[in-house]
Amino acid sequence: MTTPILEIHNVSKRFTKRLDLAGKIAARLGSNIREETVHAVDTVNLSIHKGEVVGLVGESGCGKSTLGRVVAGIHPATEGQVFYEGKDIATMSPEEKRAATLAIQMIFQDPFASLNQRMRVEDIIGEAPLVHGLVSKAEQSDYVDEIMTKVGLDPSLKRRYPHQFSGGQRQRIGIARALAVKPKFLVCDEAIAALDVSIQAQVINLFMDLREELDLTYLFISHDLSVVEHIADRVAIMYLGRLVESAGTEEIFDSPKHPYTQALLSEAPRLDQRHREFTPVKGEIPSPLDPPQGCHFHPRCPVATAACNADRPQLETFGADRLVSCHNWKE
Repeated sequence: MTTPILEIHNVSKRFTKRLDLAGKIAARLGSNIREETVHAVDTVNLSIHKGEVVGLVGESGCGKSTLGRVVAGIHPATEGQVFYEGKDIATMSPEEKRAATLAIQMIFQDPFASLNQRMRVEDIIGEAPLVHGLVSKAEQSDYVDEIMTKVGLDPSLKRRYPHQFSGGQRQRIGIARALAVKPKFLVCDEAIAALDVSIQAQVINLFMDLREELDLTYLFISHDLSVVEHIADRVAIMYLGRLVESAGTEEIFDSPKHPYTQALLSEAPRLDQRHREFTPVKGEIPSPLDPPQGCHFHPRCPVATAACNADRPQLETFGADRLVSCHNWKE
């Protein structure tokens, strides 16, 4: 087996809201007020090989985007390690860390919010490669034209501002900005969720074309199972900050093992189930401020036992490359 391009080892991310002065005084006077800690990502392990598209799926609030931001270096991990090409990013030399930072880029869900509305498109795309010495000032304009053409934008529009483009065009600008620093790995955080359905198909096709042309690797974060089934080679399922199942796309969709994965897929709309009455997964997702003990899914799980309430299930490997975290998956 070759070394994965990206490895996530026991990564956790927590956000703590500290008490202000009034809160500290209230706590000393006997109030039950306390610091609040959001357990956004909880001990996640994941490996992604060069050229792969890994789909990361789960309900809103499960920690998908936070994990993507940790991978992209936007958030530091509270615990654990992120390895790029076999090296721990945290212990890299400044030169190695700079190279890894450029190699891993992120494309965000809302292109209007992620683009600087006061900058022209040519500066949005061309600023980073100029600053990092990938192109000279004399080459910058032609380089921006090349990148815009690559993502399906007319270079003659590069003097415009983001608000002068449609939503699909703005997302292409975001993709061009990421590609401008010649990355090897893209984190796509709900990159098509804000687009019209017809535009979604165009952007998905663009992602697949760029994968072949530029030899890219993707962590594709999405809640849309139909999109993930189409684009991903492998799927990882997250629930309340934890990875509960990972396998090849065909295996996941044909034979899900974890009860949460089964619940997600059973309620996904399909043409061969048009007359079926759909019902959501029972219960509410618990708060990441106070996650349940044991298996996080046990309050909503139809096959939960006493062991699920008491003990956290570990990711268990079976088959060629399949992981599942459940005490009762064999049954």
